[in-house]
Amino acid sequence: MCELLGMSANVPTDICFSFSGLRARGGRTGPHKDGWGMAMYRDGDVWAIHDPRPSADSDMAEVMSHTSLKCDIVISHIRQANVGAVCLLNTHPFSRLLWGKTWSYAHNGQLEAAEALVIDKTHPLGSTDSERAFCWIIEQLQRRFDNLEPEVESLSQALSELALQLKERGVFNMMLSDGKRLYCFCTTKLHWITRRAPFQKASLSDEDVIVDFQAVTTDKDVVTVIATQPLTQDESWQQMQEGELCVFDGGEVVCQIKHSSSVA
Repeated sequence: MCELLGMSANVPTDICFSFSGLRARGGRTGPHKDGWGMAMYRDGDVWAIHDPRPSADSDMAEVMSHTSLKCDIVISHIRQANVGAVCLLNTHPFSRLLWGKTWSYAHNGQLEAAEALVIDKTHPLGSTDSERAFCWIIEQLQRRFDNLEPEVESLSQALSELALQLKERGVFNMMLSDGKRLYCFCTTKLHWITRRAPFQKASLSDEDVIVDFQAVTTDKDVVTVIATQPLTQDESWQQMQEGELCVFDGGEVVCQIKHSSSVA
């Protein structure tokens, strides 16, 4: 399995603290040594980094864990390869254009018979089940809504239905973003925490690092971090339910759809 890290904030925020915790799990405190990647959005534009080396040993990951690149949305992924070779093309997050936006996507889990997912024009560049599922999602959305991007409620409902179909093939924990909102779907493990005033100190579970958020924020800041496993040892993280889709915009939950009921 792999691990995911996401962030949604109402002001440009760096991911250094959380990524330092995730990075350690990529070959040092965890087995996810088959590459890492990150997609960072600022004002709808995306900057992506991919590295097939273990994040714990990557000089590029070292730079990212200490460079304050302030973003609105982040999706990061550390890989433990199950399907597909360890190489650049198979390193998450993947991206595609849809409705004039660059959508970024990362997946944790393994899907059975992913090759049976019918795709027409949006073909994978690599050989993972994850990327094929992403291509399938993009095509399904385009078929359903054509060239008109839907409102968040309709899009969230569609993504929930598609994710539930993929869940039937195995483990499908997903993060997906268009630079405006961050969509997260849970099959087994996803946790999230929203930090807002009054801010406190927090310490990483995987590294000897402590940060005082009050010293680096304002009273108006709202930042939500989502991760496969909680990254800090002294904060209360919320665990998503199996089959739940959460949508974050500006650090706030704007839509939650659960398998049995929905609240928007």
